Amino acid sequence: MSIAMRPSQALRLWQQVMLSQVREDAPDLTMRQTAILFTIYLDPPPHTVRGLAARLNVTKPVITRALDTMGALKLVSRHRDELDKRNVLIKRTVEGALFVERFGDGIIAKAHELPI
Repeated sequence: MSIAMRPSQALRLWQQVMLSQVREDAPDLTMRQTAILFTIYLDPPPHTVRGLAARLNVTKPVITRALDTMGALKLVSRHRDELDKRNVLIKRTVEGALFVERFGDGIIAKAHELPI
């Protein structure tokens, strides 16, 4: 599905989505944390620290710090790979899935409010 928008409309939509997130009692994630979270939930698993770092073109410590925050919020969980103990697998959680779904619902709701 393609939607034609002017840059100002796209920015207004993003602003409205961000404002709704700030106003809700939702986890306050940085843009980087949000990008990592969406990658985990929208791209097929398995996800590893190494793989996410390569996919997002950041260092492994950047991913680890973000996962620390998101793990504390129960949006993701981490487990050692039983087949290769060097790898840490990142798993989705029910709380994280609900957060991502509500975020998507919020985007749709705000898009419907945009003036034509």
